[in-house]
Amino acid sequence: MTAIIKYNAGNVQSVLFALQRLGSQALWTDDPAALQAADRVIFPGVGEAASAMQYLRARGLDSVIASLKQPVLGICLGMQLFCRHSEENDTHCLDLVDTDIYKFNAQETDVKVPHMGWNTLHDLKGPLFEGIKDGEYAYFVHSYYARLHDDTTAVTQYGVTFSAAVQRNNFYGVQFHPEKSGLTGARILHNFLNMR
Repeated sequence: MTAIIKYNAGNVQSVLFALQRLGSQALWTDDPAALQAADRVIFPGVGEAASAMQYLRARGLDSVIASLKQPVLGICLGMQLFCRHSEENDTHCLDLVDTDIYKFNAQETDVKVPHMGWNTLHDLKGPLFEGIKDGEYAYFVHSYYARLHDDTTAVTQYGVTFSAAVQRNNFYGVQFHPEKSGLTGARILHNFLNMR
């Protein structure tokens, strides 16, 4: 069973629909026992870092997420919350991935913020990208990003070069939305669903 972490962030329905298209059902829950018993966990997110972390801490979900031993996939804000700290309202995050989250500087990079649209993925590493070719496209919607670091498993560029994906142990994160990224995103979700 795949569990999706229930918290005050959006895009859950699109993730559920994407999983259904792959023939997989998922449980949307904030129950610690259900999350710990799941075969794999998805940590979705469209929202704001500080309020999301406040919600997780108030319900003890921050420690539950950190305790998970099965594969966990963070999407967009979910990926960012895996990190140490976000510039979004000076937020201390889960500290599961050893990097920080920064805001795009539109003045310095001459790009529109938020970043919305299709970008290519490069320097792919790890089981999440099995069967994905270098240069395939994924769909991004975000104003904050992780710089390149030791846990980076995919790279893209928007004004700056940044981490499109990260992995530390059983925690996998993607800055893009696989549920909105066509066949490439479907393959990434398929790869995740087949992790043990």
